[in-house]
Amino acid sequence: VGSDGVRITMESALTARDRVGVQDFVLLENHTSEAAFMENLRKRFKENLIYTYIGSVLVSVNPYKDLEIYTKNHMERYRGVNFYEVSPHIYAVSDNSYRSMRTERKDQCILISGESGAGKTEASKKILQYYAVTCPASDQVETVKDRLLQSNPVLEAFGNAKTLRNDNSSRFGKYMDIQFDFKGAPVGGHILNYLLEKSRVVHQNHGERNFHIFYQLIEGGEEDLLRRLGLERNPQQYQYLVKVGDTRASLYGWVWNGTLFTFGPESVQLFVAQGNCPKVSSINDRSDWKVVRKALSVIGFNEDEVEELLNIIASVLHLGNIQYGGEDSGNAYITTDTQIKYLARLKSPLNLEQAASARDALSKAVYGRTFTWLVNKINVSLAYKDSPLWMCVIGLLDIYGFEVFQHNSFEQFCINYCNEKLQQLFIELTLKSEQDEYEAEGITWEPVQYFNNKIICDLVEEKFKGIISILDEECLRPGDASDFTFLEKLENTVGGHAHLTTHKLADGKTRKVMGREEFRLLHYAGEVNYNVNGFLDKNNDLLFRNLKEVMCMSNNKILTQCFDRAELKDSKRPETAATQFKTSLAKLMEILMSKEPSYVRCIKPNDAKQAGRFDEVLIRHQVKYLGLMENLRVRRAGFAYRRHYETFLQRYKSLCPETWPSWQGKLADGVSTLVKHLGYKPEEYKLGRSKIFIRFPKTLFATEDALETRKHSLGERVTYHVVLVDAVVVQAWWRGILACRRAQRRRQAANTIRRFIKGFIYRHNERCPENEYFLDYVRYSFLMKLRRNLPKSVLDKSWPTPPTALIEASEQLRKLHMQNMVWGYCKRINPEWKHQLEQKMVASEIFKNKKDNYPQSVPKLFMGTRLNGEEINPKVLQSLGSEKMKYAVPVTKYDRKGYKARPRQLLLTSNCAVIVEEAKLKQRIDYATLKGISVSSLSDGVFVLHVPTEDKKQKGDVVLQSDHIIETLTKVAICADKVNSININQGSITFTVGQGKEGIIDFTSGSELLVAKAKNGHLSVTAPRLNSR
Repeated sequence: VGSDGVRITMESALTARDRVGVQDFVLLENHTSEAAFMENLRKRFKENLIYTYIGSVLVSVNPYKDLEIYTKNHMERYRGVNFYEVSPHIYAVSDNSYRSMRTERKDQCILISGESGAGKTEASKKILQYYAVTCPASDQVETVKDRLLQSNPVLEAFGNAKTLRNDNSSRFGKYMDIQFDFKGAPVGGHILNYLLEKSRVVHQNHGERNFHIFYQLIEGGEEDLLRRLGLERNPQQYQYLVKVGDTRASLYGWVWNGTLFTFGPESVQLFVAQGNCPKVSSINDRSDWKVVRKALSVIGFNEDEVEELLNIIASVLHLGNIQYGGEDSGNAYITTDTQIKYLARLKSPLNLEQAASARDALSKAVYGRTFTWLVNKINVSLAYKDSPLWMCVIGLLDIYGFEVFQHNSFEQFCINYCNEKLQQLFIELTLKSEQDEYEAEGITWEPVQYFNNKIICDLVEEKFKGIISILDEECLRPGDASDFTFLEKLENTVGGHAHLTTHKLADGKTRKVMGREEFRLLHYAGEVNYNVNGFLDKNNDLLFRNLKEVMCMSNNKILTQCFDRAELKDSKRPETAATQFKTSLAKLMEILMSKEPSYVRCIKPNDAKQAGRFDEVLIRHQVKYLGLMENLRVRRAGFAYRRHYETFLQRYKSLCPETWPSWQGKLADGVSTLVKHLGYKPEEYKLGRSKIFIRFPKTLFATEDALETRKHSLGERVTYHVVLVDAVVVQAWWRGILACRRAQRRRQAANTIRRFIKGFIYRHNERCPENEYFLDYVRYSFLMKLRRNLPKSVLDKSWPTPPTALIEASEQLRKLHMQNMVWGYCKRINPEWKHQLEQKMVASEIFKNKKDNYPQSVPKLFMGTRLNGEEINPKVLQSLGSEKMKYAVPVTKYDRKGYKARPRQLLLTSNCAVIVEEAKLKQRIDYATLKGISVSSLSDGVFVLHVPTEDKKQKGDVVLQSDHIIETLTKVAICADKVNSININQGSITFTVGQGKEGIIDFTSGSELLVAKAKNGHLSVTAPRLNSR
């Protein structure tokens, strides 16, 4: 895309090919020359053009600097555009896969490969970001997008590390499926991980680091978290993280039978060569820690799961600090004066080297299985919960490239075996894609000669005779099997293979560059020497059974999922690491074969991670190992350039008088006429059903150069007179259009005014053609006014006045709107507020317009109780037993004789009301026996609880006074289910004093509240009137 935002097609860029090279290596004149390939790559890298095609394969060179080519504007420019209409970009590959998935309804995959530091992880991030921005969205989709994006920092923290070649090197292979629904929106995902480098947990080369999460936890973890985990904010304290000389290590503990034994500091001698690189200038562990914690939360981890996960990470660090001493008998013991050394001696009679190996094996197993659990946990959060009618996926494979080091071991053997399989798949699918296109266009397919690396894949994976089978057999056989016996068996079994040799089988020249403990494989990308030291141990990857038992007893929920007890009962020997990898690789091949592939080949320009530096030796090495020249040769075996007729004719039609300015016939005939005029020879091109195929790039270059010349000549022939005539014609045509539009608008305005006036005249008549426009307008106006002035709350009773024709409809709308507001209000009410409103409804039913002080109680919330637990005597609560107290309030009780006021407490339970004096239960009134409640209509707080006189337990009715009369009686009515038994009296209340005797309470209005015994022997209550009813 040019700086002015105009799309630059591949053909347009050919005019600048001498300066910036060609955008597609297929267009190289000398396509078999590695020098020409490198020169084109160098030209483009110098111009910050880091992307180049080989047909549909994208070659990406890491620029080691930020380029302004990943903005949202760039994403929009590549969205929905034909693959070759724009300059090469990772977004073009992403969009092409997405559109193919949508249109063909077939699963896609994007295979990203390259060596460490080439930019594979960044490429996969760019693809995910492109889909997150450009795909359709909803609330659910946004959640999935966030989780897909946030899975990256989590997996990088636990699976990436600083190496000599890359500060953020992925130490595992990752395949991610992004699932899309029928709308094309991402709705889920699934991740598969391959061959985590577990050995990095216990050992790193000098200048490298352990996995990022260890340093992030120590640098960024909160003080309280580190204290709970027993960690110090100093990576120098942990042997698994740094090179340690003669120093002191604090041994934190060992798990035995589910118990953590804690030790004090102990002086030990350590001579462990580790990475010694806790700080890296390009990495901010503290900042990355915050990103990881946020990402874990977004993915769906709760605080307990995060805590247990970090406990495991901390335990690995503590495990690495455990040191051993050796006895004269050869047994090892932990160098602390605690009982743990006796337990360890009893349980594990190992020598010093075996004990250290067991410790490291446990650390690797714990971390490796925890990583697998973490991936599974992320998959659960990404899983699509519904069952879609149609769903397709786009897979992203971010996997290690071919590796050749000075010292190559078991890990490099597995990685290079994986790349052999991918190369085999790549060539097969590339050839199949070419052949399918030729057949679809009716072009004769010419067989392509290429190196079939199946012979190397068979050498590695063939049953019984392959290297993996020989390695497994040596691991499983009884006797003294070693790495060297494996090498001997390799020589005896496959020693005659053309692609394998050893020091023993090699000629004199080769022996000079091979060790006696090495074997050499001739891969598709070149020769690699593998050192067999450690092959058997790494392939076995075994863990002592008693250590598995200990892990199964752990209280950590994650570890109990990682170490299944069923594993202890299984007597079958677990599969070796190589066989597991071979099986998972076979499944991956099945997955990739079922999808339409796209390829991204990543290249690292230099080892120093410097921008602008082009290390030709290093890049030539990667071009070879990525198989790019072989890919180019396969792609160029037929035709270098192919385009649809319409695109080709549209671009070059000006070069032929018969096709310029436009071609009216069939597109195929137009292209045929054009190429004949251009003088194309029959061997230079073929015409398919919908495309033209051009064999040689020079033919296309000549056509493009002719077009550039034609553009200049066309510009020179245009005269002022022609321009003037054309301008007059255009102006006259445009003036006519404007005049027609003005006349049409005037007619429409006059008709509208005429219909409106006539409708106003006939507005009181039945609906007819004369008034229907006016009536419709009146209705519309009312509805628009109503829309702008709808009541906003249930208390707002306003409503616009409707026209006569809409009175009934307006009333229906008002009711519906009120119901909708009430429904919405009720939906937002929480349980506590709902309970409050229910009580208020009961109070309203009982007291509204009946008791003088009710309006003052409406805005006040009812309390759950008016007495807290400390104000009620414990003996009273003990006397109530299992009965739950629902409400308590302080009251004043008036004696039946003399009406003396005494302070009491009224307690309401599920079954009864209890009157309490300090620690005594003075009276218990069962709700079933409560005959009724009487209260006056004035503002006083006096009320009477009427009880049956036949009940010998009751001395008579109870006269009480409460400062919260409305609340208290509402609570009593609800608890006793006596809502309809509350009598509100005016003037006086008669109550039973004792057997056959009655008392009277007289109520009068006054200026202030007064309760006293009157001269006539009645209880006189004077209360101020608050409201007039």
